[in-house]
Amino acid sequence: MLEESRIGLAELIEQVKRELLSTTQDTEVPLLSVDTVELELQVTVRKEGKAGLKVYVVEMGGGGSLDDIQKVKVTLSPLLTKEARLAIYQKRYPQRWTELMNKSVEALTKGGDDNLGDEY
Repeated sequence: MLEESRIGLAELIEQVKRELLSTTQDTEVPLLSVDTVELELQVTVRKEGKAGLKVYVVEMGGGGSLDDIQKVKVTLSPLLTKEARLAIYQKRYPQRWTELMNKSVEALTKGGDDNLGDEY
């Protein structure tokens, strides 16, 4: 595998975080709460000069003998609880709170019970 095409573990984690924290509004439901993201990856570890070790994500069907491949599980979670994030949103955007709750409840119930959002 060419050195340029290798994906480092830290690079992959940063990209996943960027995509999860993206602020694009491509959806009708303005808030999605993700409590944890679990990545299970196969990696290889290489010693690189005096810099120490470098961990690379193995591509499907990609390089390394089975002896060189390790399985790692990485769990990403937010610093704040879901409740804390909702409280911050409600404080910053009080004018949008009811709309957020209505759209979220509608999405969760597939539009079945319109008045559930009024309870929040």
